[in-house]
Amino acid sequence: MCAFCGLQNHLSWLVLPVESCSTSKIVAFFEVQVISAASFPFPWSLAVELCPVSCGRRSLAAAHHPAISAFRMSDLQEEGKNAINAPMNPSTVDIHPEDTLLEENEERTMIDPNSKEDPKFKELIKVLIDWINDVLVEERIIVKQLEEDLYDGQVLQKLLEKLADRKLNVAEVTQSEIGQKQKLQTVLEAVHDLLRPHGWTIKWNVDSIHGKNLISILHLLVALAMHFRAPIRLPEHVSVQVVVVRKREGLLQTTHVSEELTTTTEMMMGRFERDAFDTLFDHAPDKLSVVKKSLITFVNKHLNKLNLEVTELETQFADGVYLVLLMGLLEDYFVPLHNFYLTPESFDQKVHNVSFAFELMQDGGLKKPKARPEDVVNLDLKSTLRVLYNLFTKYKNVE
Repeated sequence: MCAFCGLQNHLSWLVLPVESCSTSKIVAFFEVQVISAASFPFPWSLAVELCPVSCGRRSLAAAHHPAISAFRMSDLQEEGKNAINAPMNPSTVDIHPEDTLLEENEERTMIDPNSKEDPKFKELIKVLIDWINDVLVEERIIVKQLEEDLYDGQVLQKLLEKLADRKLNVAEVTQSEIGQKQKLQTVLEAVHDLLRPHGWTIKWNVDSIHGKNLISILHLLVALAMHFRAPIRLPEHVSVQVVVVRKREGLLQTTHVSEELTTTTEMMMGRFERDAFDTLFDHAPDKLSVVKKSLITFVNKHLNKLNLEVTELETQFADGVYLVLLMGLLEDYFVPLHNFYLTPESFDQKVHNVSFAFELMQDGGLKKPKARPEDVVNLDLKSTLRVLYNLFTKYKNVE
């Protein structure tokens, strides 16, 4: 048994993990080398500074060993209290050894555990996972954990090929780290070619994705979902607290930063595709009522033929029924009732109706609406106005 054994119960947390007491040299959690307990290579105050998290969590007692017998219990408690109260020390963050074995001036980020428990953060991950699985259902690919299933580029390759309807020139299966990074490089270059012309800020790279950085992976997936107008509703205003660990002069320094993952759907979807309605809402809200009145007059001119009348645009078109019936009236055909839900009850049924109306619009020669069916269902006025204005532009002279 080595000289360190006598301190194991009280100091092992400083050199996590202690696998064996027969080891004469221990490369510790903070890259501290312990040769023997009698010649502990740093004072206790430095130990507290290096590991304020553990010091604050443990009830420490003076160990019966010459190396620390000079320290009184009150000294240890005071040092621990100071460490806990020190600013910018993430006392609630569990930092794993592999996350802190850094080179000089290197830094690494990790999500604060409290942020991981945020319901909106959990919802964002679930929505993205469900979306990926829906897109790749024909590939028989099932994603369960984003960082573990996407880091090697295999799933990202299949996802991009499906979304963009193109084939990437990459090896199908790559086992080596070099091969995985080469595949990731090709996939991400293709993603960047799609996103950069639209002004997206690139917040990921090969190393961060392959390093299973969840923040980078989420930024990438949110950008893809928005670019390809995924039929999903991402939770808005999702932010997480990120702990940034840096190594300076052999010591670890930590800071907290807030990372914004989503804003509003409107901002994410229309940030680079502003149109007249953005200008109207931002700079001429007083004219909004005039536009709404004109559109209500237009739709009622046709819906009155079925003894239907609209008074509120954002609510009465939200279930898609009026949109479907309006398209039939404008194009002068009967829409079979089995093609849509006449009295939709669930969110999915309403989305189905609006999506079906969009298909009828495209069949009639209109471009695919910029708005998403989910936005119309969720009572987004600007999205509803965009859809109706497109109809007004083409059919305003139809009797």
